Amino acid sequence: MLLQEPTRSSRRLGTRIRRGLRALSTILIVSGLLLILDAGLTLVWQEPISAVYAKLQQRALQGQLSNEQALSELQLRALERLRTERRRIAFLARVLRRDAETGDAIGRIRIPRLGSNFVIVEGTEPGDLRKGPGHYSDTSMPGLPGTVAVAGHRTTYLAPFRRINEMRRGDVVTVDMPYGRFTYRFVSKHIVTPKAYRFVTRRRGRDQLAMTACHPLYSAAQRIVVFARLADVQARGRARVAPTL
Repeated sequence: MLLQEPTRSSRRLGTRIRRGLRALSTILIVSGLLLILDAGLTLVWQEPISAVYAKLQQRALQGQLSNEQALSELQLRALERLRTERRRIAFLARVLRRDAETGDAIGRIRIPRLGSNFVIVEGTEPGDLRKGPGHYSDTSMPGLPGTVAVAGHRTTYLAPFRRINEMRRGDVVTVDMPYGRFTYRFVSKHIVTPKAYRFVTRRRGRDQLAMTACHPLYSAAQRIVVFARLADVQARGRARVAPTL
């Protein structure tokens, strides 16, 4: 029995299928290479796609920061009655703590040892931390007594705390708020469980900064906590008191 010769339409169909398969294999190969590249960059640096997103967010947040804290007329009059910079700083810190919404830019953190310089946002929900380091809303604000706690990612969203494990005694951390610059010095670091919230945030008889991140890298099994003690305060903006002649 003779073999039937393929029709022109069937040949066209076969050609289309072969082209489609080649295109699909090319897409799969490129996708695999991109995934390998993404994984490699994450291992040696950080996750690149989320880094681009966080970079854009940080630029937008920078525009929100101001040395002149917005106050009502009543708050301005109350501030004028405070004659020392320490009291003015505390007053402005309480105002900011009350008024800041989650996701708002509230200050800037700099850690020379890590090469970190990031805008801090209010809140530690996933959406907040995608923008930058986040302030635990129920902890103290710089300028008020107690522990100021800040969380940050280590492998994604610009990885602000990626190398936090490298900090050493005496390392400096500065936090700039609209009303003051707060300088902290590294004291200790600890590896704790994710449930050790009270250990991180409780008062210890001194004003301090606690920075937290997942540990080890690429895992959320534990948390690394770095404590830094308040060493110096400089008034800024409305907190300054004009020198008397």
